[in-house]
Amino acid sequence: MDIDLEGIIQGIKSRDTDRIQIHLQEFNKEYAQCFFFDKEERNRRKQKRLEEFKINKVRDYTDSDSDGEEYAEEDCDLFLRQNLALVLIGFIRTEVDCSLLKVTLRSLRILSRDKRVLAPLVTDNALLTLAKLGGLTSEETQEELSQPDVDFYDNIIVSLAKAKAQEEEAHMETYEQAEESVEDVSSTDAENMSWVSGAWPSINEAQRGSVHQKVLERGRRDRRKSKLEGEGDDEPEGDPTEEAQRKEAMKVLCNVVYNSSWAQERFSALGLINGLMQLLSAGVSSSPPSSVQFYELRLMFLMTALRPELSKLLQQEGGVSLLTAALESCLEVEWTDQYQCVLDLAAPPISLDASQRVMEILKILFNITFSSHRREPREEEAAQYRHLVAILRLCLLRKCVLAEDTDDLQGHTVNLLSALPLQCLDLLLTAPLAPGSEQFNGVNMDCVQKLLCFMEQRLEQGDKAKEKLTPILNLLTESCRAHRETRKYLRNQILPPLRDVSQRPEEGSTVKSQIVRLMTHLDTDLKHCAADFIFVLCKENVRRFVKYTGYGNAAGLLATRGLLGGQSAQSVTAHYSSDSNSDTEEYRQQKDRINPVTGRVEAQMPDPMEGMSEQEKEEEAKRLIKLFSKLSRDDIIQPMGVDSEGRLVPMTGLGRNSIIEERHSDSDFEEEK
Repeated sequence: MDIDLEGIIQGIKSRDTDRIQIHLQEFNKEYAQCFFFDKEERNRRKQKRLEEFKINKVRDYTDSDSDGEEYAEEDCDLFLRQNLALVLIGFIRTEVDCSLLKVTLRSLRILSRDKRVLAPLVTDNALLTLAKLGGLTSEETQEELSQPDVDFYDNIIVSLAKAKAQEEEAHMETYEQAEESVEDVSSTDAENMSWVSGAWPSINEAQRGSVHQKVLERGRRDRRKSKLEGEGDDEPEGDPTEEAQRKEAMKVLCNVVYNSSWAQERFSALGLINGLMQLLSAGVSSSPPSSVQFYELRLMFLMTALRPELSKLLQQEGGVSLLTAALESCLEVEWTDQYQCVLDLAAPPISLDASQRVMEILKILFNITFSSHRREPREEEAAQYRHLVAILRLCLLRKCVLAEDTDDLQGHTVNLLSALPLQCLDLLLTAPLAPGSEQFNGVNMDCVQKLLCFMEQRLEQGDKAKEKLTPILNLLTESCRAHRETRKYLRNQILPPLRDVSQRPEEGSTVKSQIVRLMTHLDTDLKHCAADFIFVLCKENVRRFVKYTGYGNAAGLLATRGLLGGQSAQSVTAHYSSDSNSDTEEYRQQKDRINPVTGRVEAQMPDPMEGMSEQEKEEEAKRLIKLFSKLSRDDIIQPMGVDSEGRLVPMTGLGRNSIIEERHSDSDFEEEK
């Protein structure tokens, strides 16, 4: 890493802002797109050596001796990054020009991507400093923060000099040992690499114990690329506005909180979530919304996702109503009734900025309401949720500028709908009919149709099946149980009356075929969700369920429900309407030829016992019985039966005499083989 850390420190001590800004701008330009320092640095060095090799046209080129040097350089780079973070977090606690402050915060944002550099950024002083710059705390809080003295910077310079001397000494020893024995170069380099690695002074030594190093958990990297983040990198660093400064501070906080469990704990303990709620509350009424609002929402999402106690706190402090108001503001909702929003099909699509904020709000709402569907809501809560569902209807039906954003928006909406109490979802069906509306029996089915289309898209995508399909399958299943019109509409779309029974139910490209294929998926949760959905569409009728899926595909759910023996009296549900005969003429003509296991008409097969005498048939039957008995005794298979409750249980009806007799005849069977 080519960074003049000592030059930056000297610039800070002499208040030479131009010198500091030049150094930091060079650092920011070089590492703006760097997310994995060690790997990218190593690749860059290898590429550099390869180019030198091509220029020099050296025939004998080996890179085995450079491995130790690479890791030593990585240790040196890590030490420089740690101390750079330490210096900069102290520097921003002083009075810094707004333009230079933004450049410094951008450098800290780049450094905060590296988990091993986070120690200086997770102290209470550092978090409060960043929170103040992001607008989360007041001026009074900032006055309590201590500013670094001259000794602070002198200690860093001493540490740098000591590390540099140790590095030169290590390289000298390596060079001398390499001259003595060429054969032992690799092992010597490894020893020196380890020694050099352990020789770097720690951050705690440089800061005299003021940083409490915490073991950081390895988290899952956020795979979603924020388009706003990409735009932010293109902004001119000289933009001196306070909003740009706040944005950079919030970005640093997001990185630190995401990468450090200790920072999450301290963020919660310091009560910074209250400042975040106040910022969001103030931003709801501002027009146009601040560009910082997205990062405020992102930080709130991270905290509610990583700290469950903050989700509960946010819900208790009126977080649902606050976030619903923010959602309403982003979508510019207009109301015609208490729970009816205006849907203007001619309105322009949701803008890029607004769609990003809306999705963050939906994710936060899911975090704080994900267990609401398990309990009966109070009257006040039910009114809040119904108000929210009315807005979520717009999220389902409106489009974004980008098609991928529309898909993401619908996905987050489905997740949130599946977390809300079921009795509040009837608002999806109560919208008045309009020209062009999808309707069924006089009920507006626009939302149900959109959910069906969304499920079809997810089925066709194929990747991450459990993550993408489980929420929508659960939502449609529960909606079908609760709303008769929804079930009938979806049944007509997915399970039309059978006519062609020449194919297996899982064969083909129809929605039904794709869902039936999921019923034998390797993931247990996903296959149960798919089977449950089809079962509910069949009004939980075993005969109809087997008719549409085949007994082989249906066996898993039937075994789980204790329905292998057929419909039991306890399983009949009163909330479904009486069955009607939906068999088509084509189905009735072929019904007797359908294989109930595969669910299709099988081709005529030749009789395997044709031409055998009765005695030969009897001997073949006995041989098969002996084979099955042997497999059972050796625990290769376990015969099962269906008990009175319709569940599979091991068969224990074989008599001891027959088993003894079969064991005596095993020797005869072996001789026949």
